[in-house]
Amino acid sequence: MKKILPLFSYLFHPIFIPLFGTIFYLFFIPNYFEFNQKYLLLIQILIITIFIPISFYYLLRTLGKVDSMMVSELSQRKIPLIIQAVLIVTLIQKSITIDRVPELFFFFFGGLISTLLTLIFLFGKIKASIHMIGISSLTAFVVGLSLHNQVNFIYYIAFLILMNGVIASSRLAMKAHTNIELGIGFLVGLIPQVALGFFWL
Repeated sequence: MKKILPLFSYLFHPIFIPLFGTIFYLFFIPNYFEFNQKYLLLIQILIITIFIPISFYYLLRTLGKVDSMMVSELSQRKIPLIIQAVLIVTLIQKSITIDRVPELFFFFFGGLISTLLTLIFLFGKIKASIHMIGISSLTAFVVGLSLHNQVNFIYYIAFLILMNGVIASSRLAMKAHTNIELGIGFLVGLIPQVALGFFWL
C-alpha cells in the first residue's frame, strides 16, 4: 500500500486542481456554453495553470531554486507561490470574470486567497500542505455546485472526501508533511471556498 499511496500525490498534484474544477463545471452541470466555448476555456486554463507553471518550474530548477515538483522545502516555495498568484490574478481579470462565469471566478478567487495565506504562513515558518489545499478546495467547490444547481453529486463528493484522506495518507507516507501541516492545508483550502460560497450559492 505504501508503494501505491505516492501515486495519488502525482495524480492529484495541486497543478491539476484548477483543471479538474473547470472540467467539472463545464461538463457535469447545465450551463449555457457551446461546445467550442468550453474547449477554448479549457485551453486557456491548461496554458495558464499547467503549461506556464511547468515552464517556470524547469527554469527555476535550472537555476537551482527548486529541486523537485513537490517543492517540499520552505525556502523553495515563495517564488512558485508568487508566480501562481500572478497567474490566477491574470485569469480572473481576463478570462474567468465574475460576470461571465461567477462560479468559476469564486473558485479561482478562493484559490488566490489560499495561495496568499500559504505565502503568509511561509514568512512565519509554517508549512501548509498544498496538496491538501488543492483537494479540499476542489471538494468544497463540487459540493457548492451540487447545492447551487440542485444536482445529486453524492458519489463524486464521496469520492473526493475519500481522496482527502488518501492524499493525506500519501503525503504522510512520503514523509512530506506532519499531521498539523496537513490539517492547516485542509483548512486553508476549505475555508476560503466555503466563505466565498455565500456570494454565489
